Amino acid sequence: MAPVKLYYFPLSPPSRAVYLTVQNLKLDVEKTVIDTTKKEQLAPEFVKINPQHTVPTIDDNGFILWESRAIVSYLVSAKAPGSSLYPSDIKKKAIVDARLFLDQDLWAATSAIILSIYAHGATTVAEDKKEKVYKILGNLNTFMEGQNYVAGNDLTVADLALLANISTLYEIGANVNKFKNIAAWYKRLETIPGYQENLEGAKGIGNFLRAKMTLKGTWDD
Repeated sequence: MAPVKLYYFPLSPPSRAVYLTVQNLKLDVEKTVIDTTKKEQLAPEFVKINPQHTVPTIDDNGFILWESRAIVSYLVSAKAPGSSLYPSDIKKKAIVDARLFLDQDLWAATSAIILSIYAHGATTVAEDKKEKVYKILGNLNTFMEGQNYVAGNDLTVADLALLANISTLYEIGANVNKFKNIAAWYKRLETIPGYQENLEGAKGIGNFLRAKMTLKGTWDD
């Protein structure tokens, strides 16, 4: 059977969430970079695959799927059923899903900051946008009290999605270290497969955005 085809952009946190999942499942995939800064997602051949022209997108032997959180849960369910990355226990799975929804909210808040800088010329992060990110991180920090990972004491796809997102926030200046449980979790994930490649992507978008900002340290400096 042919490997899964992955269309992604390394600077994109949702793309990196899928990449991290692929690495942690040790899947054989055929990767194609779609550079959204060059509008490659609008190429007719890609629009034919995904009419919404978004990354990441996968093609699993003709089964096309986009939306990163749907992809990561599908990959585990289809390629490694029973894996603790997306547990079969219905209650544990519900907690993972809840954290994936939290990641969706965090990505909406993060992408609003990215868009304000990239598309609208902002050179600083507006206070209301900071507060939205910090409120979500504060909730996550509370949920993680007394546990090693975001959905309990096992690594799951929710950790991978949030790692892609939170590493980006680190690199664009969020003061993530003030959330002690998240800071400890972030350090804990340094040994997982794909961590370094994810960090490189996060630094790539961080450097790109910082070049347009007056920011030198964190948002709180």
